Amino acid sequence: MKAMATACFCALLISPPFLNAATVYRCVDSAGHTTFTRQGCPSDQALAVQDARNPTPSTKRMTPLAEPRSIRNPPANRTVVVVGERDDGCGNQVTGQARRNAIISGKVQQGMTQTDVESALGKPDGITRRNGQVQYRYLNERGSRQTVSFDERGCVRK
Repeated sequence: MKAMATACFCALLISPPFLNAATVYRCVDSAGHTTFTRQGCPSDQALAVQDARNPTPSTKRMTPLAEPRSIRNPPANRTVVVVGERDDGCGNQVTGQARRNAIISGKVQQGMTQTDVESALGKPDGITRRNGQVQYRYLNERGSRQTVSFDERGCVRK
């Protein structure tokens, strides 16, 4: 076991420095604001690849600043294809911002998931399950009752 750990440590020490490097994009918008990201730039911003290699410590040499390489932006007539989209299992009826605002204000909207409701209202005081459908019951300090019904996919229904 000790020999295996030593071998792994030695392999890391002799690995080429480009394996430790990361591709970082430098994006500059029309107002001149600069953003560094690893995901790429929006089509309306200037794009440059930034060299992000770390120098070897204690070499006592001055490390020059990285020079950005310009990359031609894709033509404007190209369409963006979304390969993967977040699916909440409820047909994405509630946008991210609307979901966040509802959770913060403690409200429930149609299309929210059970996890969203628990984030907004907390753990339910009672749970009823019938024919694949679930109901959460909440009691507040004044004694009033609120019932939230879910369909068989776990989505709020009205």
